[in-house]
Amino acid sequence: MKICALTAILALTAPAVFAAEPNDSMIAFVNASARGWFADPVVQAAIAESNAAHGGLSQEQLIALDDKWRAEVGHADAPTIAPVRDSQISQAMRAHVAESGGKITEIIVMDKRGMNVAVSDVTSDYWQGDEAKFQETFPLGPDAIHVSEIELDESSQIYQAQVSFTVIDSQGAPIGAVTIGLNAEAF
Repeated sequence: MKICALTAILALTAPAVFAAEPNDSMIAFVNASARGWFADPVVQAAIAESNAAHGGLSQEQLIALDDKWRAEVGHADAPTIAPVRDSQISQAMRAHVAESGGKITEIIVMDKRGMNVAVSDVTSDYWQGDEAKFQETFPLGPDAIHVSEIELDESSQIYQAQVSFTVIDSQGAPIGAVTIGLNAEAF
């Protein structure tokens, strides 16, 4: 009886069923609604340009760029962040977030090194290459997908999951990755 009472209390006090696992409708939504955005020639060109810019950099150089980005977050003068944040592709990503009816919380487009190509909102770091959203997508090939657990995003106070996948070019070769943050309450 005590276990049943405890279970009832937990059920009443816990947030809606956002324990840890995203549901299949999130993945289906991304596959049906968002994947096509990254086949756009303008997006593909931006990823290719970023690949050319970052492809030959050493790990130390990537980390130095990441350190510069992190130091600029929240500052008006942000010469590392501004070109990414203000790009045509980032503007398009912000439009996709706005048009999603609250389902999409963020979009991060990455190149083959895990560097931000476009962002719907400024990220805390420039280099995503050390995170599962990149490590479990681009390096694993064109069909790779990574889905995070549902977690409370501290900055937005929204429960969200991230669905990430490899971006491919018109020949099917991997060129980058993308992460789409989804509002768990919308699914």
